[in-house]
Amino acid sequence: MADPSTYRPAPGAIPEQPGVYRFSDQDGRVIYVGKAKNLRQRLNSYFADPASLHFRTRTMVMTAAKVEWTVVQTEVESLQLEYTWIQQYDPRFNVKYRDDKSYPWLAVTLSEEFPRVLVGRGPKRKGNRYFGPYGHAWAIRETVDLLLRAFPMRSCSNGVFRNAGQVGRPCLLGYIDKCSAPCVGRVSAEEHREIVEDFCRFMSGQTQPVIRRLTAEMKEASAALEFERAARLRDDLGALQRALEKNAIVFMDGTDADVIALAEDPLEVAVQIFHVRGGRVRGERGWVADRVDEGDTAELIERFLLQLYGDAAGADATPEQAIPREILVPALPPSVEVVSDLLSEQRGGPVHIRVPRRGDKRTLMDTVSRNAQETLIRHKTKRAADLSTRNRALEEIQEALDLPSAPLRIECYDISNLQGTEVVASMVVFEDGLPRKGEYRRFVIRGVDGQNDVAAMHEVITRRFRRLLDDRLAMQEHGDGTGAEGALLVDPTTGAPKKFAYAPQLIVVDGGPPQVAAAAQAMRELGITDVALCGLAKRLEEVWLPDEDDPMILPRTSEGLYLLQRLRDEAHRFAITHHRSRRSRSMVESTLDEIPGLGEVRRKALLAYFGSLKKLRAATVEDIAAVPGFGTKTAISVKAALDAKPVRESVNTATGEIIEG
Repeated sequence: MADPSTYRPAPGAIPEQPGVYRFSDQDGRVIYVGKAKNLRQRLNSYFADPASLHFRTRTMVMTAAKVEWTVVQTEVESLQLEYTWIQQYDPRFNVKYRDDKSYPWLAVTLSEEFPRVLVGRGPKRKGNRYFGPYGHAWAIRETVDLLLRAFPMRSCSNGVFRNAGQVGRPCLLGYIDKCSAPCVGRVSAEEHREIVEDFCRFMSGQTQPVIRRLTAEMKEASAALEFERAARLRDDLGALQRALEKNAIVFMDGTDADVIALAEDPLEVAVQIFHVRGGRVRGERGWVADRVDEGDTAELIERFLLQLYGDAAGADATPEQAIPREILVPALPPSVEVVSDLLSEQRGGPVHIRVPRRGDKRTLMDTVSRNAQETLIRHKTKRAADLSTRNRALEEIQEALDLPSAPLRIECYDISNLQGTEVVASMVVFEDGLPRKGEYRRFVIRGVDGQNDVAAMHEVITRRFRRLLDDRLAMQEHGDGTGAEGALLVDPTTGAPKKFAYAPQLIVVDGGPPQVAAAAQAMRELGITDVALCGLAKRLEEVWLPDEDDPMILPRTSEGLYLLQRLRDEAHRFAITHHRSRRSRSMVESTLDEIPGLGEVRRKALLAYFGSLKKLRAATVEDIAAVPGFGTKTAISVKAALDAKPVRESVNTATGEIIEG
């Protein structure tokens, strides 16, 4: 790798104006493109002490061999030039939002004399009006089938259309009133285009005018005693209502918006977008992108907006169709006004970028966020289920840590506490790269005062391996596989050691050098020398080894790093779950202790019945009186005591959540 000092610009050579810069490697390939309000300030930050840089930034500047820049006049120009260069050079260190599949579109071929409606995928063509994209092709085909009843426009291919005109007989759709049969002259080209325009208006969200017109025509036909026509219009209205039910109303004001949400981890980011047109969700998309640089959520949103709407003026659709009036995002981009002005200029009308705070839009944002989380989970689950991928991950860990064999059993430990109280630890086990949930263990840390994760890690590692040594000693003393009191130490069915008698090949702790040093000290004190140890630090994703001053950096695309992350995240989840359950139970017990006349038996009955303080506070007197051993009088006193006790709130330093106490 190159030394950044060899290509650092001379002092004072970098201008202080806004602009766009690009780093290139020794072969001249552009590897990163960025923009800045102040080029000198931004570029100087890349040539600081490499140890203080983010891992990905450090890798980029050490891969590069040259940096160039272009000065611009405004931030809008910098955004446009940055996007152009990213599209042109495809730099490897920029986040790339690439869809992993082709989504179906509903298209109307307005350029033809007799336009037709079709469902397709892939690249779009000029002269067509597009709606969508949609999640499933079958769903939009069902909707079109319903709408053809009310809008009998052509849906057949060009070959079928020509053959029907030559033989003078329409196809089946013409006989069942799902096509106005322009092929045989039942309607003129002008009449058929009016049907097509009504269809397009309906699909673009202008549903009420169409429904009102058909309703008025039905009433007029009925008044004129044209009952067959009235019945046909009634059936058309029913078809439209069923089509509307497939796209539930989201907003009553006919909102046109794109709702965007992200689900992130240190290596990947899942993107989900719902397209709302005319107040209805018309389509959705979701994909996973590699996260190559260290940008936060706001910066990821900004780059995503530029990539998503950058080609809006191309052949796919008009800017008005591709760029909505409103874009709802989880975090405002750093240059929100500049991005908004850029999109407004491209659309030819105002574009507002907002973060929804309350109401229906906030509810929809939560739905999109859940979909993004599900997309990321499915992606990771699919990746973890691949046997060859798991084997490669174990081999990479073996090679990186210089282990004698692949670590088939890995244990990971994490500490959770609430401002130094209710300190707990978790142990999760992965065997052959998959969770072994039956082997998970929870620990309540009792020998540590206050918020001391290092001491807590020492205690939990000590307890785990002391138990391992005790079980090993008992099994040696009792060769029949039983303990001193006759308790089986091995599973009678499989013969596998029970509980802690099975030693791991690798211990992973959640943390950096302090946590690793504490775990290593605990293992040395017990004489454990045949188990490897490492730590995985959050954010920078560095792998720390005992007695090493510098961390080990695994490649971003490493399956071994991905497996270590899964271990760490699972241990964190398991610890938080245990902590929450103990916190809720302790809150209930402490609150109930202050209620006069309530003994230990009744307190335990309440705790077992409601399970949490929140549920107990929400319970009515009748609900409390239904608990076995309680009467109305006792229930009234419990309810009065709970209502009189103020609700306290604290913040969990591990998760940032607000906790009611």
